Amino acid sequence: MSHRADGLKLSNPKPRTNSEPVALVVDSKGVKIIGAGEWQETKNGTRIKRRTWRKLHLGLDLNTGEIVCSELTEDTVADPTAVPDLLDQIEDTVATFLGDGAYDGTPTRQELASRFDGIEVIIPPPKTAISGPQAATAPTARDRDILAIQKNGRMSWKKQPGYGRRSRGETLMGRLKQVIGTTLRSRKLNNQRTEAKLSVAVLNTMTALGHATFEKVSA
Repeated sequence: MSHRADGLKLSNPKPRTNSEPVALVVDSKGVKIIGAGEWQETKNGTRIKRRTWRKLHLGLDLNTGEIVCSELTEDTVADPTAVPDLLDQIEDTVATFLGDGAYDGTPTRQELASRFDGIEVIIPPPKTAISGPQAATAPTARDRDILAIQKNGRMSWKKQPGYGRRSRGETLMGRLKQVIGTTLRSRKLNNQRTEAKLSVAVLNTMTALGHATFEKVSA
């Protein structure tokens, strides 16, 4: 597969059976590349001065548990830069977008607003964030978040919009680490992207077979 992955055409994901709009949580994780350096370290004890990494960006639909978008990039690509390519892979309406503070900023919010009317964007502003000059008369969504944090505290703000749901994105990364691993075996970037897509397909197949549900029962 390593020699043919560059030209491998993967089938498109099956259409979603869920009729609800997508509740999208995005996250990224560094993945290591196996290469000659690792072999030299294992065989001869040669110390590697610098390891090579890629960054895997994933988008999870909280309603279905499916990975609805993914992108493998070089490790220098910032998280907000990958957002347009991730959104290009989603044909359904996105009602909610959750991301950590790395996605904060005007570019991400404008990109989301231009694609999805009325989308709820839940991204925590950094501690150093300040509201815009028109926050008193015409506050943006980000301004309202900043003002709410200043008034009631960051923990209170996280509870109000349900920011805690983003932890499921971290759980997804944990599943990736346990089931697939966090090391790419292909040498070329295009081949590595195919390898990452196959990993996503495997996780989605496992999710489709069934996953745990939680129900509250009386004591």
